[in-house]
Amino acid sequence: MNKKLLIGGLVALLVPVIILTGCSSSVPAVSGGSPIEVNVNNQQEGIWSNGEGKVTVTPDIATVSLGIESQADTVDEAQSSAASAMESVMNALAANGVAEKDIQTRYFNISQVTRWDDRNQEEIVMGYRVTNTVTAKIREISKAGAIIDAVALAGGDLTRVNNIGFSVDDPSQYYQEARDKAMADAKNKAEQLAGLAGVKLGKPTYISESSYYPPVPVYRDVAYESAAPAPTTPISPGEMEITLNLQVTYAIVN
Repeated sequence: MNKKLLIGGLVALLVPVIILTGCSSSVPAVSGGSPIEVNVNNQQEGIWSNGEGKVTVTPDIATVSLGIESQADTVDEAQSSAASAMESVMNALAANGVAEKDIQTRYFNISQVTRWDDRNQEEIVMGYRVTNTVTAKIREISKAGAIIDAVALAGGDLTRVNNIGFSVDDPSQYYQEARDKAMADAKNKAEQLAGLAGVKLGKPTYISESSYYPPVPVYRDVAYESAAPAPTTPISPGEMEITLNLQVTYAIVN
């Protein structure tokens, strides 16, 4: 027998089985020439419902982005000035109860400061700028204004305060509450759909969760130009929302 014909025949017999196997996680054995049964798990069956749960909370953490920006004729002068001012800022943070673990360097840069000379059609180097930015986590929000003022005094004219954001240190308890609300919302919607369709709602067969927990930023870009005494900077954390969404699939009971 021609070997090519034999191989071709075997491949032709195997192809349908391979195709059917790829469509099902379980293919029964062929017995007595009966057709192969393909059992496909279709997740689209049932009633799909989306539920949302929202919880309003009062932030208990303030995170401030602050730092130093220094400019001088040389890199050494700019770096030295920035380092001295930043050391004073760090000491001010520590003196006001901000723990070392709650201070993180987020940005450091040394760059040329240039201007364009139209007459000579060339770029002129004016000096060098050093920028050093950290985030400080303030766990007593009531002290946030006083800490910002202390930092401004310590860093002087080189101080930069970029923004302040508010968050919750441990949001897990609020997620539980939001989850309860989202599940109840999803079930109410599914029950309404089942009633409209004239069917009976069964148990959940699929649940997917997503949450949204945005920190609340308050943007500022401040260069303190004077260390003169002033009233304490007012800081108000307000409220924020923790939102949790569920996608739930319910079986339809026959």
